[in-house]
Amino acid sequence: MDNHLEMTENTSSKPKDSVISVKNLYKIYKLGEERVRALNGVSFEIGRGEFCAIVGTSGSGKSTLLNMLAGLEKPTKGEIVLEGTHIENKNENQLVAFRRQHIGFIFQAYDLLPSLTALENVALPLSFQGIRRKERNMRANKMLDMVGLEKYKKHKPTQMSGGQQQRVGMARALVVRPDIIFADEPTGNLDSVTSEEMMHLMQNVVRKKGQTLVMVTHDDHLASYADRIIRIQDGKILSNTLVQREETEKAKKPDDALQDPDEEKTVAPTT
Repeated sequence: MDNHLEMTENTSSKPKDSVISVKNLYKIYKLGEERVRALNGVSFEIGRGEFCAIVGTSGSGKSTLLNMLAGLEKPTKGEIVLEGTHIENKNENQLVAFRRQHIGFIFQAYDLLPSLTALENVALPLSFQGIRRKERNMRANKMLDMVGLEKYKKHKPTQMSGGQQQRVGMARALVVRPDIIFADEPTGNLDSVTSEEMMHLMQNVVRKKGQTLVMVTHDDHLASYADRIIRIQDGKILSNTLVQREETEKAKKPDDALQDPDEEKTVAPTT
């Protein structure tokens, strides 16, 4: 399924409201006497509410770049600005606090806590935001409904398939309502039908809530869902493409069960 009609490359224009800005970014590793440039002078901007796919083969530098953007690795040189805040020089405690307030993660390896149920895994990040148990559970319940896991809320990770675990991971990232979501091959372990549903869901969140989604992938089909496609090879940006998208009936979300639960939510106190 092709969910856009036309793609135009635009490497010069900046987003109207930049939420991610990267300037002259380098990551150099030393292997004995050799210096490996995992990132070699990368610069780009991503706008608020954009769905951006960073596409490259294994070893291209895409995962290193995602780690840099998320503050999980320190750059050798360069600037990373998220939501107007420079993160390249922050210490670990500052980065943890920043991620807690602004960032959600969808991991390829799930990273669920094995001793917790699906509901408890999804609700867990909300506890770090000081949200009361009743509100945490309500939001976690709605997110699990949204990703099609109504019958698995009390299941632990070992009682679920890989695809089900990844959907729990997706619900966990979305439940905190982050400004920026980082996704590492988010549908890598899902079947094709579920992958399509999840990609539509991710599009829906970005468009309705103004959240920014940055997805790393090697898959051109998954990248076709994005508003901006950045291609990387050997640590350098090959292209930065804006997608001129016209929705078609085929591109519409196929399952009404995947509607955004926040449309009907009542906001409860968070303290």
